[in-house]
Amino acid sequence: MATAENLRDLIVTVLDEHKALDIKTIDVRQQTDITDYLIIASGTSDRHLKALADHVMARMREEGVRPLGKEGLSVGDWALVDLGDVVVHVMRPEVRDFYQLERLWGELPQLRGQKERH
Repeated sequence: MATAENLRDLIVTVLDEHKALDIKTIDVRQQTDITDYLIIASGTSDRHLKALADHVMARMREEGVRPLGKEGLSVGDWALVDLGDVVVHVMRPEVRDFYQLERLWGELPQLRGQKERH
């Protein structure tokens, strides 16, 4: 069984090999029990997003890891692949700029700290 870190690294490699843009990993183990890592990457077109998600899922199947869920593959602006320990978000750059997941997950510990003080 692959560790969360091994899956994270393998997914980043797959995304890089298939020309994903601006690949980021976020360790969210201290913020949620749902997953250990978020991987966020951009694609250049609807077709590229779908291909990136398909390549990730195919490589994970080779490793014996089946997705727990997948969303957005038919829409084209944002695809999500839930692999349990790692959740992959592949978005068009303008969608990624709008939702700013990196900023959101980076601010969560500070927001929790503010709530605890009140």
